[in-house]
Amino acid sequence: MMRYQDLSYWLSSVDEPLTPRPGLPGDTDADVVVVGAGYTGLWTAYYLAAADPTLRIVVLEKEIAGYGASGRNGGWCSALFPTSLPALARRHGRDRALAMQHAMHETVREVGRVVAAEGIDCDWRAGGTVVLARTEVQLGRARAAVAEAREHGLADADLVLLDAAEAAARCHAEGVRGGTYTPHCAAVHPAKLVRGLAAAVERRGVRLFERTPVTALRPGAAVTPAGVVRAPVVVRATEGFTPALPGQRRAVAPVYSLMVATEPLPEAAWAEIGLAERETFSDYRHVIVYGQRTADGRLAFGGRGAPYHYGSRVRPDFDREPRVFAALRRVLGELFPVLGPEVPVTHTWGGPLGVARDWAASVGLDRSTGLAWAGGYVGDGVGTSNLAGRSLADLIRGETTDLTTLPWVNHRSPKWEPEPLRWLAVNAGLRVMFSADEAELRTNRESRRAAAFNHLLGH
Repeated sequence: MMRYQDLSYWLSSVDEPLTPRPGLPGDTDADVVVVGAGYTGLWTAYYLAAADPTLRIVVLEKEIAGYGASGRNGGWCSALFPTSLPALARRHGRDRALAMQHAMHETVREVGRVVAAEGIDCDWRAGGTVVLARTEVQLGRARAAVAEAREHGLADADLVLLDAAEAAARCHAEGVRGGTYTPHCAAVHPAKLVRGLAAAVERRGVRLFERTPVTALRPGAAVTPAGVVRAPVVVRATEGFTPALPGQRRAVAPVYSLMVATEPLPEAAWAEIGLAERETFSDYRHVIVYGQRTADGRLAFGGRGAPYHYGSRVRPDFDREPRVFAALRRVLGELFPVLGPEVPVTHTWGGPLGVARDWAASVGLDRSTGLAWAGGYVGDGVGTSNLAGRSLADLIRGETTDLTTLPWVNHRSPKWEPEPLRWLAVNAGLRVMFSADEAELRTNRESRRAAAFNHLLGH
């Protein structure tokens, strides 16, 4: 049997053996059946059960709760949304775009509320996010991000521009020229969160069956090798694993994100690195990198860059890309030279996230079929999945609320192109972003060398 502890540092450090719950024993009836026991599926079950304890809710999971991205991500419970505020405003108007962003801000607080109310020990720390600018081009992006935020109705309290000293005071990376800070993020141990959430839904009467793969979804039923769960509402909450379902091959593209974790660092190292409030951190390069200071004193650091695999394939061996792990280790050493020439990495892992063709996350319910869905988070799912679960709970119960009128509700993304166009497009996009980042960093290094040389000459 698979050792689930080997899937990520997070799953290796939970205080439980990760023994699978019993599988579905046979055919059964429910009011709602949820496919996928990650954040999306479990939040949906949680809010449905809280709103109406009489509902018969079944959650089906191919492996164990938290097997997918929910047990392997960077641990940012953030207000980030895949579609930018300006793009939302162009499509839906300024007021609805701002309502979406404010809903994301509230989502971070809501997750913190549930964590406290349910006694989920997941190393929650609401320290915000600092995004560093380490080149002049990146500093320009930071200024533009703050200007866009102001233009669309966000205040200093939501996103503020930092000068070099202010940025370094939060995260003292090499060559920092400035950055931005938002308070709307908490660092979290993602596997402890998802496992705690699974226990919380069971306490509310939800039936959770693990090691139960779903082979087909259709109106009124989720089909498994062990039996059929019949229910008038069927929720698809499978994110990066969605293409494995019949008829869903082109719904999202599973793109891999990989991570490393260092050994626990001494306090002397943390005195130089910063992150005293456990701020999550990134920078303004094109290819996303992300990190956090864990509660046990490690740096957990990840980034995109692994290739998209032909035919939207998802396999366990794709979680391991030595070239990407080496690059992450190199970038971490460049950011924090105090780590030394050999960054002390103890864990490496990865997994797929879901990307819709228009990079737009969505949540919805087709009332004519009873089929519901949520996903396409593009790696920003820790917080967004909670908003999805609350929105689905309202939609399924037929309630009209502020959540059910948000612009992502019932949005239908176009399908991805058939292969080989999908493979060519996704991987070409990754190469372009990598090349742009390399060119910017090369220019920055050359300008710094020239400045140092001029200083020596007394110019």
